[in-house]
Amino acid sequence: MRKKLQQTIKPLLKTFFVLSLVLGMALGHADGALAASGGRIGGGSFRMPSSGRSYTPRTYAPPGGGGYYAPYPGGGFGGGFGFPFLIPFWGIGGGFGGLFSILIFLAIANFLVQSFRRASSNDTEETGYSSNPNVSVTRLQVGLLAQARDLQPELNRIAETADTNSPEGRAEVLQEASLALLRHPEYWVYAGGDTQQAKLNSAESQFNRLALAERSKFSEETLSNVNNQLKAALAKEALPPADEIDNPTRLISEGPGEYIIVTLLAATLGKLEIPQVRTTDDLRQALRQIGSIPSDRLLAIEVLWTPQAEGDVLTSDDVLAEYPDLRLV
Repeated sequence: MRKKLQQTIKPLLKTFFVLSLVLGMALGHADGALAASGGRIGGGSFRMPSSGRSYTPRTYAPPGGGGYYAPYPGGGFGGGFGFPFLIPFWGIGGGFGGLFSILIFLAIANFLVQSFRRASSNDTEETGYSSNPNVSVTRLQVGLLAQARDLQPELNRIAETADTNSPEGRAEVLQEASLALLRHPEYWVYAGGDTQQAKLNSAESQFNRLALAERSKFSEETLSNVNNQLKAALAKEALPPADEIDNPTRLISEGPGEYIIVTLLAATLGKLEIPQVRTTDDLRQALRQIGSIPSDRLLAIEVLWTPQAEGDVLTSDDVLAEYPDLRLV
């Protein structure tokens, strides 16, 4: 009887232990998650610029009063441009000859030249402005030791002074943020990155999904500059964690436990592939590549970092929980 009772109770105890462990981890994660503030710089548009060029047909009389040019009512020869009909006014006995024939020949030659130019221009505009081109959505993340204290004030300065409402300003933000990271290679610990290809009409949702995923990891955005809208939260007095108050030498004995995570997001026209980041050399190359994207190819950017507020802490547990895709470099 006792043996049967033990066989029945033992699985129940195991189940209870597993459930308690899972619940404890979940509660512990809920208490520790979203503990750090974040900064954000962003802006851009996924609309292709218009060519700004238009063609207005003209009606005029050539010298000599021999006729006039008028646009073809059907809208164009081959659908792309107007075809002028020459309507000469001659007498019954008139014909092609002399100066009038030369004027007709020149008019036709001029028409053919202009037609080819317009056709060429329309082809260029359709490719550049009317099509649905490929867009590369690139994400690059760098995890640094918090000893890189100069990095946070530098990112703050970029956010406070950046012009995020113009393509040139956004390209400068990416360049400055990449340079700030390149200046602190001795503090690089983690890194990760990838590029996803999408058509222009679906790239915006892909970009926004990645940006929202990163922003949701912040407790709050304490500094942001998005489309030239600068917002800053009031500074709060930060207290060290309770275990550090009890044991202030813990970080010295166990090594550094605080980190800074910086995320660069960029949507660019055409194909852009950053290397798979496995080493510091890969990371250096990826930073140089994303920092040199020209403004005329850059559609939108997001630069996000955590923690942003002074005294905020991002622990190793936070990094493992919120950024599982990062790898040691």
